[in-house]
This record gives sequence, C-alpha cells and structure tokens, in this order.
Amino acid sequence: MVWALVLGPVWADAQADYLSARRKISLIESETLKPGSRVALTSAELNAYVAREAHAAAPGAVRDTRLVLGQGSVTGSALVNFLKLRQAQGEAPGWLMTRLLDGERPVRVTARIDSARGRATVNVDRVEIAGVAIEGRVLDFLIENYLRPTCPEAKIGEPFELGHRVERLVIRPSAVDVIIGR
Repeated sequence: MVWALVLGPVWADAQADYLSARRKISLIESETLKPGSRVALTSAELNAYVAREAHAAAPGAVRDTRLVLGQGSVTGSALVNFLKLRQAQGEAPGWLMTRLLDGERPVRVTARIDSARGRATVNVDRVEIAGVAIEGRVLDFLIENYLRPTCPEAKIGEPFELGHRVERLVIRPSAVDVIIGR
C-alpha cells in the first residue's frame, strides 16, 4: 500500500509524459503543421516514450532506459539482456552464444546528431558495455561488422531522410526541437 502511494504519482507523471510525446509525434506525422513550426519534445517526454517503446519492442530485453540530452548530442543508457534482445528479433543463438549473451548488462551510448535540409546523420562517439568503453577504430569495426548486418535499418554515420516534412532537429539539454519545413 505504501508503494502505491509513493510510486503512483511517479507512474502518473511518466504516463502523462508518454501521452504528451505520443500526441506531439502524431502531430508531426500528420504533416499538417505549418512551415517553420517548432515542436519541442522535452527530456521527460522523450524518456517516457523511449521506456514504453523499448518495452513494447522487446519485452524483458531492455529496461531502465534513460536519455540525457546535450548540445547536439544524446547519451542513452539502459540495462540490456542481449540474449532476450536477439530472441525478440527472431534469432535463436546457439548454446555458446546463449551462455555469453544471457544476463543484463549496463549499456551506455553517446552520439552526435547533425541535421539540416530534411536529413540527419547519427555519429556514435562511444559505447560502454558493463563498464568497458568502446571507441575509435574498434567501435567502427563493431558497427560495420556487427550492427549493420544485424540491424540493416540502423543508419549510423550516413545521412538519412527525416521524413514528415521535418527540416531539422535542434538538440539541447532540456528538449529536442523538431523544426517543420516546406
């Protein structure tokens, strides 16, 4: 009973932030906003949205998600069970990979996001898994030889269309501003 009193308001805030983010994203996707419109997705809204969507995409594989916005950058962290994540993608790893991948590991990814003229590029600067930092050439190798074959839809280090008439994203510590064009 005490937990309900303590966590109830926290859950209600997260629910309100998720619904607010979902409403703003739907508004952007509707493509009815006037050119020059600016939609601000707050840090709290983005965190609530990512938490809900990560759970829906891979139940039990990712939890305790957290985004920290910077000036043009984002650091995301979570507890990830790579075995459950692979299984959620429809893969059945063999015995050895099952033993290596099972169990939660803290993961932290820092990326810079540049955008203009309806396109964006995500550059990953650093990945940390269970306290082990991966940067530079080793990170490039893992992106090229593990991430790209496993998740071909991931666009890392290459421009991609933002879609829905989004002209650019302005990432600042408190929010991501979505600027609508044409």
